[in-house]
Amino acid sequence: MRGKQTVRDMMLSILVMGVVVAGLYIFLPHGGTDPVKTVSYNVELGQARHAAPYPVAAPEGLPKQWRATSVTYDGSDPKASTWHLGFIDPQGQYASVDQSNGAAGAFVSTTTQQSTRHGTQTVAGQTWDRYTGGRYQALARTEHGVTTVVDGTAPFSQLAELAAALRT
Repeated sequence: MRGKQTVRDMMLSILVMGVVVAGLYIFLPHGGTDPVKTVSYNVELGQARHAAPYPVAAPEGLPKQWRATSVTYDGSDPKASTWHLGFIDPQGQYASVDQSNGAAGAFVSTTTQQSTRHGTQTVAGQTWDRYTGGRYQALARTEHGVTTVVDGTAPFSQLAELAAALRT
C-alpha cells in the first residue's frame, strides 16, 4: 500500500504547485513593459561636437517614434575618433549613425560587420554608397576625410530617413 500513497501524494503536490503557479501568473504583472531603454544624447552630442576634429552629425526633426538607445564618442585617437548614435526606428528595427575621421574602408567594414558595396542611393540630394550582405545594411559616404555610416537592421527607406535628417 505504501507505493500507492507515494504516487497519490506526489500527484497532490503537483496539483498544489500548479495552483500556486497559476495564482502567481494571474496576480503578478508580466509583459506590457517596453524592454527598450531610451537615452538622451544632447549632452554627449554637445561634448562630441566640441571635442571632435570634424563636424559631428546627429538627426534633427525625426518623429518621436525614433528612440535613441545608445550614444558614444571616442576621441582617444585624434586620427581616428568615432561617434556613434543608435536608434530603434518606428517599426522596432535598429538603425545608427556612425562617424570617423579614420580610414574609410576599414571603418565601413567594421561598422557594417563586413557588408559589401552594392551601388548608390541619393538621399536629400547627396549620393550615398549602399552596403549589403553583412549583419547590417548601410548607407555610407565620405566627405572631407570624414566617413558617415547610417546602418542597421532597418530597411533602406528607414536608413534614408535617418540619413536625410542628419545635421552638423
